[in-house]
Amino acid sequence: MKRSTKITSIIIIFFLIIATVIVGRTMIGNHFKKKFSKRPPPGIIVTAAENRVFENLISTYGTARPFKTQSYKIEKYEILKPINFNQKVKKGDVIAELKNRKITAQFDGTIGKREFSEDIEVSKSSILVNLENTSIIYCDVDIPEMFVPFIKVGLPVDIKFSGYKDKTYKGQVDSLASRISEDTRSLPTRIKMDNTSGEILPGSFLEISIKYDTRESLSIPDTSTIVEGDNIFIYKVDEKNKVLKTNIDTGDRYLGFVEVLNGLKVGDKVVAEGTKKVRPNLIIRPIKKGAKVANQNKSSWGGKKKKDTKENKNGIFAWLQKLNIFKKNSDSEKQENKK
Repeated sequence: MKRSTKITSIIIIFFLIIATVIVGRTMIGNHFKKKFSKRPPPGIIVTAAENRVFENLISTYGTARPFKTQSYKIEKYEILKPINFNQKVKKGDVIAELKNRKITAQFDGTIGKREFSEDIEVSKSSILVNLENTSIIYCDVDIPEMFVPFIKVGLPVDIKFSGYKDKTYKGQVDSLASRISEDTRSLPTRIKMDNTSGEILPGSFLEISIKYDTRESLSIPDTSTIVEGDNIFIYKVDEKNKVLKTNIDTGDRYLGFVEVLNGLKVGDKVVAEGTKKVRPNLIIRPIKKGAKVANQNKSSWGGKKKKDTKENKNGIFAWLQKLNIFKKNSDSEKQENKK
C-alpha cells in the first residue's frame, strides 16, 4: 500500500512539473510576443508623383565656323606699317596700310593671319590676312535620316566645348538641307549660337545635343521602379501608409526620372528608395525624400524601451512589495521604540 502511494505521489509530482513548465513557457512566450508586437513600422523614403519636363536628344559633333570671313593676300614689300593681328576692328577701320592702297574692314571682326597650305603655290613673300566675325558661330552637322521627322528649324541645342568642360552654351537649329546625303544617309543641318564673349574660336570641336519632342509628363524617380519580366511595378502608399504593389506603364527616362504614362496620377505617393525592404500590404512610416534623416528617424522605440526597462525593474520587486515584508518590519520597530 505504501509503495503504491509513493508511485502515485511521484506521478502527480511529475505531471505537476510538466504542467508548470508548459505554463511557464506559455507565459514567457506571450510576454515577448506582446513586447515585440509594439515595434513601430519601418521608416521608408517616399515621394509624390509630379509633372516634369521630358525631352529627347540627338547627340552629334561638328566644327565651329565664323559668321563672316574675308581673306586678303598681301605682298610683304607693300606693307608700310606692321599689321596688328588678333585685334578687333570696326567696319571701315584700316586693316593694313600698303604703298598704293589701304585695306579697310568690310564688317566688324578680328584680324588674323593664316599660313598657306602646302598644295597652294604662292610666293614666300606673301601673307594671307583674315578678317573674321565670330560674334555668331555656325556648326554644320549631319543628322541620321531616322531623326529627320523630328528635326525642325528653331529647335533648342546644347553645345559643349572641351576648353570649358563645365559650361554649356545655348544655340538653335538655323537651317536644314533640302535632301538627304546619299553617301552618309544623313541630313546636313546648320547650328547657330551666340558667341559675343568670344570664348569659342573658329575651328573648335563642338559637342552638339539637339532637343526635340519637349513635353511635360508625370514622373517618378527611376529608383522607384521594379522590373519583373515585361512588367514594371511600383509600391504605392495609400492614406493609411499601407504599401500597394501597382503596375504602371512607362515612357522615357531622363535625368534620373521615369516618365509615367498610365497607373498613377499627380500627387500619388510612391516608395522612392529601399524597395527591397518593402513588401505588399506592409504598414510603413513615410519619410519625405530630401528631408533630414536625423529628424525623421526620431521614433518612440527608444523611449518605449526605457519605459519598459523601468516597468521591468518595478516588476522584479513587485512580488516583494505585495508581501509587505518591509512594512511589517517598520511597524515592529516603531512599537519597540514606543516601549
